[in-house]
Amino acid sequence: MRPRTLAQMVGQRRLLAEGAALRVAIEAGHVHSMILWGPPGCGKTTLALLLAHYADAQFVAISAVLSGLPDVREVLAAAQQRHAQGRRTVLFVDEVHRFNKAQQDAFLPHIERGSILFVGATTENPSFELNSALLSRCRVHVLEAVSVDDLVAALHRALDDSELGLGGRGIVIADASLRLIAHAADGDVRRALTLLEIAAELAGEGGVIEAALLEQVLADRTRRFDKGGEQFYDQISALHKCVRSSNPDAALYWFTRMLDGGCDPIYLARRLTRMAVEDIGLADPRALTMAIEAWDAYDRLGSPEGDLALAQVVIYLASTAKSNAAYVAFGAARRDVREHGSAEVPLHLRNAPTKLMKSLGYAQGYRYDHDVEGGVALDQTGFPDALGEKVYYEPVPRGMEIKLREKLDALRTARRKARRGEC
Repeated sequence: MRPRTLAQMVGQRRLLAEGAALRVAIEAGHVHSMILWGPPGCGKTTLALLLAHYADAQFVAISAVLSGLPDVREVLAAAQQRHAQGRRTVLFVDEVHRFNKAQQDAFLPHIERGSILFVGATTENPSFELNSALLSRCRVHVLEAVSVDDLVAALHRALDDSELGLGGRGIVIADASLRLIAHAADGDVRRALTLLEIAAELAGEGGVIEAALLEQVLADRTRRFDKGGEQFYDQISALHKCVRSSNPDAALYWFTRMLDGGCDPIYLARRLTRMAVEDIGLADPRALTMAIEAWDAYDRLGSPEGDLALAQVVIYLASTAKSNAAYVAFGAARRDVREHGSAEVPLHLRNAPTKLMKSLGYAQGYRYDHDVEGGVALDQTGFPDALGEKVYYEPVPRGMEIKLREKLDALRTARRKARRGEC
């Protein structure tokens, strides 16, 4: 059922619609080396085959999962021979991100000489997975997951094609059922066709794919999720940013998407705890306690019961007051520590457990705050002399930090006055 022309491809209208630059170049035979980046089943291999067809070139495919450097060299040598004979080669490298730097570098001189038209396919972000030398010689084209409507069109084609598809089998299926298959395929044409084929096999020759049968076929469907790839980091980024934006509904959606995709709930518990200290902070100190307690609850209950404890924390973190003041203050303090090195502790703040230390001035002038009126020795400095007094923590006017701000503003004002001898 693979398309034989660009017009038969479903999806990718941005790249392959009538008049689009890539389509015009392919149909004219003016193809270039490229990286095709997109999710599984979106048409990367099909597009590479069509490139070879329109360019009247030999199509050679290798997989980075199965091939090593000797295989690559053998394929490149054969392509070089064809090039010497005036024949072009489209070299399709599936899962190209799995090749290491040395293996990727092997393609460079052949791309330069034009002995191959290199087409690499990857589901991972090329910026992270491919070296810059290879990227500089290739155009990166981003392919998208195929829409439900386009998947339905591909399924209709399979049902109507009597030569290669299911057209001669007399299969009967309602349009609503085709849309269910398309939704279950989650943007993957290959998966959609596989699900239809399984349903057709169960229905038998001239059979009707009824709702009960289709429910059985679709029972174990899963959404696209790569536990170690870019989709994983995109989704945890979305979760974190929706919590930060006080959008509990969106945050809960991304949390559920990650659980549904097979993400380790312990990883999510750890990230939620991080959000509690980075984005909620002292505006609501209860958030950290709740995150740790939910983590503990999950440890005790496991899935699926413990999932609810984590979901509850997602909602609370997104709904409560936000402050990154502690996060910013900690960063500022770390910068000063790096820049000023091992500044000496002021003598009055040092312990003096021995006579020698006392004679050297250790602890001299220190005032015990509990013995001072008001409980704070306002004229007493706390920083090394080389730094002077600093202000790192600036509470925000939200949540509990409103009260903290009032108290600290009063204390800082009183300290400045005390150091100037005004009180």
